[in-house]
Formats: sequence, structure tokens, C-alpha cells
Amino acid sequence: MKVVGIIAEYNPFHNGHAWQIREAQRLAGADFCIIAMSGDFVQRGAPAVFDKYTRTRMALCAGADLVLEIPPVFACGSAEDYASCGVALLDRLGIVDALCFGSECGQTKPLMDLARILCREPEAYRKRLKEELKNGLSFPLARQKALEEYLAGTADGLASGLSDLLSLPNNILGIEYCKAILRRGSRMEPIAVLRRGSGHHDASLPAADGDVFPSATALRSMLTARPEDGVRRHFTELSRSVPTPVLSLIGQAYPLVPDDFSVLLSQRLLDLQISGCPLSSFYDVPEDLAARISRRTLEFSGFSDRCAALKTRQYTYTRVSRALLHILLNMTAQDADTRKSHDYISCFRILGFRKDAGALLSAIQKAARFPDPVPMITRTAGAASVLGTDALEEFRRDLFCSHIYQSVLAARSGRKIANEFTAPLVVMPQTNRPA
Repeated sequence: MKVVGIIAEYNPFHNGHAWQIREAQRLAGADFCIIAMSGDFVQRGAPAVFDKYTRTRMALCAGADLVLEIPPVFACGSAEDYASCGVALLDRLGIVDALCFGSECGQTKPLMDLARILCREPEAYRKRLKEELKNGLSFPLARQKALEEYLAGTADGLASGLSDLLSLPNNILGIEYCKAILRRGSRMEPIAVLRRGSGHHDASLPAADGDVFPSATALRSMLTARPEDGVRRHFTELSRSVPTPVLSLIGQAYPLVPDDFSVLLSQRLLDLQISGCPLSSFYDVPEDLAARISRRTLEFSGFSDRCAALKTRQYTYTRVSRALLHILLNMTAQDADTRKSHDYISCFRILGFRKDAGALLSAIQKAARFPDPVPMITRTAGAASVLGTDALEEFRRDLFCSHIYQSVLAARSGRKIANEFTAPLVVMPQTNRPA
């Protein structure tokens, strides 16, 4: 049995994602495809447009065999933490042979070459990076400049095209996946595939006959436009952009946007101001950014407006958004550090699987390893019987994040929403596997 893994958000799922699943299985010669997926909050520091169970169904109906959840604290962390956790999750399953990821360059070698340099961190590179950060540049731009200068003085041959490798979002994540694989000494083979269709940040759908490969950004903009009849108004565009079963799921789901969480965020900041809790105690919230957030606590505005008001040359909109989300969801620096010291994963949280992929679950139960056997959670209510004290506390923190999302979804949609104890595991019938 050969298995390929993919780390994804599917925010939302579209034709490009379905193509990647098929291409990953072809390139890896894999019998099964496992997805490590962000839950209800994603890496850009925002709520997922659709809940994690809807997105799990989307992935399974498009060819995935098993979907596991990346813990929220790392699902909405930096690119490095997100990649490190996703790689750790797949690696610790013990059965994944290859990790497939999309990239703008479509080549594995240059990404691995850069990853080796970043893992090694030569002294000249480190020195230049510190200088650029002191100059007020954001970390991604400071890293790019430091690497350009370092490689210009070597015969490495990577300097050509370095700007695209280090500035395009899928390439950046690809490098982080490669770094994580190298640092772990994982046996997983990295496989980069060329990203098809629109660019990551393209806000409009491509004009073409037949199926198109849109950006998730364009689909989110379409689906979250008010009034809330986005699916009906854009049915033709959607029908060309997503697999048919996914279109049906979109029609039944309700989309959320960051501003749906504005009131909760304002209340959270007020509570912390009264209690005197330092904002810098939260995950990836440095003291200078914490001070900026504190000074603007009483400037009541929407989530997105807060991000726009707080961003600087050093702290991008996305970085600010992640910081605010960490504060809202009570993601502390101590919790993140503790989880990293335990190799990121304390349990495998299964969101869904295909009936004909049952062999995967048996194989995982036999193979999951390092540093200790990792429990597999399929029933939330049963977690207390298989998790130790520390792992159970981490699991409850994860449930808290999903319950925040579900409470907002219920309020915005006017629907009764299942919680983490009542939501059923997604099981896809064998007959639904795409050709």
C-alpha cells in the first residue's frame, strides 16, 4: 500500500484542488490520499469560509480517502508553524510515503535547495536577516533580501528567479514543507506540482470555456458577497469552478467572513483590558504589536478594519489578523510552545473518511509512532478515555475554537448547528468515488 499526503485548507474546495488530488496520486503512484486539513480557522488569520465538516465532505467526494484536522493553534499560525505541524501530523501516521504540494514554480529541487540553506542558516545570512528586520521589514521580505545577498556571493546558482521563489505564496509554503521534512529526517518524499489556473491572490474568476481553475480568493469574494444569495447569483461561474458534488455542498452551506467575529473580538479585548492580561502572552503577538492593539482597544470597528488600522511595514495585514485571532481564541504562547515540545500532535483527530479506505485506519493504528503511540479520535465524547491529562487539555482548547466558530455560524445563519459532541464523523459511501 502506497500513500500520499496533502496539507490543505480547501477554503473553499475548487477544481484546482480536485486536480491536485488526482495528480498527487499519479505522481506518487499512490493507492490512497490523506489530507491534513485546517479546521474552522485558517492560516491567513481568518475563519474558514465554510465549516470543517462541509470542507471534509468536499475533499472526500473529490477523491481524498481520509481527512484529519490540523490543531487550530497551528492551522492559523505562521507559514513555518503551519507547515511543521502538517508535516508532523502526516509523518507520525507512519504510513505516508510522499507529501505533495502545489507551487508556482512546479519544481521540487529549487525549493529543497533553498530549504537546505534555511535549515543550515549560514552566519552571513543570519547577520543580514537581523539587519533587515531592524530596518522594519516584514519577516518574509527581510528573509528574501537576506537570501538574495547571501546567494549573490556564492556559486549556488539559486539567485536567478529567487524573487519569485520567495515571494509567491505557494512557493513559500513549499519551502516550509521541505524544511520541515529535512528537520524531521522524514522518509516522506516531497513532490511539488505546478499550480494551475489563477494566481493565489487573483480576485476574479478566469474567463474560459469549460472548467476553470480559480483562486480560492476569488471564490471567497463571490460566496461572501452580501446579500446572501451568492450561490444563486453566481451559479454559472461556480458550476465551472468547482466539481459538481462540491457545488451541491456549497448550495447547502452558509459562508462566514472575519467581520462576523467583530463583536466577539471587541468583547474579548475589553475583557483582557479589565483583567490586565498582557496581550503579548498570546501566541505570536510580540510586545510592540500587543501595545498597538491595546492602544486601539476602544476604537470599535469590524475585524477587518482593526487589521487595516494596525498593519505597518513590519506587520502585514495577515500577520495582524493572525495575532487578533490568537487573542480571540485564547491561543497562548505557552500552549504553542508546549505543543511544539511534544512534536505538535497529541492525537489524530479524524474528520472523515471513505468507506473503501478502511484499510488506512487499520494501518495507522499499527504504524503510528514517535515519540509515543498517538491516540486516534473518532468520537469527541470518547477522547477523555484515551488521552492523558495534558493531551486532553490541548484537545479541549481545540474544541473551544470550533465551538466559537459554531456559535457564530448559528447566529449568522439562523440554523441549528451541531457542536463538537453532536457533529457526526463524515463517512463517504464507496459509490461516490470520482472517476
